[in-house]
Amino acid sequence: MYERYDGLIFDMDGTILDTEPTHRKAWHETLSRYGMQFDEQAIIALNGSPTWRIAQAIIESHQASLDPHQLAQEKTQAVRAMLLDTVRPLPLIDVVKSWHGRRPMAVGTGSESDIAEALLNHLGLRHYFTAVVAADHVKNHKPFPDTFLLCAKLMGVAPEKCVVFEDADFGLEAARVAGMYGVDVRLL
Repeated sequence: MYERYDGLIFDMDGTILDTEPTHRKAWHETLSRYGMQFDEQAIIALNGSPTWRIAQAIIESHQASLDPHQLAQEKTQAVRAMLLDTVRPLPLIDVVKSWHGRRPMAVGTGSESDIAEALLNHLGLRHYFTAVVAADHVKNHKPFPDTFLLCAKLMGVAPEKCVVFEDADFGLEAARVAGMYGVDVRLL
């Protein structure tokens, strides 16, 4: 089915790894310190965004005067404390395993690189990927194409020869703008 593509790119959170429950728990834990809550649907709409952007949206919705980067850092620390014990691969990891050695593959994620690398290594999955491009590797995050364009460059594959697997509208838009074919894994 994907034979016509020379490179495969996978979003991480919610696409190949079931990190969403852990992220929700970390947001709840972090925000409760400030007497705030989050609207789960609003957070889902921001999937694929860097943590500071989600923090900014939460702060704005509460009309609070917190620094979004500081709040994001607190949430990231909470995630780090619980991720390695709670995250499991999603069924799409079978696509990764079936294409290993046949095509270069990369991860393009809105997570920070230390978290992405730690998770992929902990789960024994890092060796499947030529490259991991994370939020701290690009200036413009999804829905901008920078993440996926850097993945293609690191794999040595032309963007139009890449297929992107995504679970978020921002990521699918980034793939489209990059000139790549996007697969909405929510429909698989």
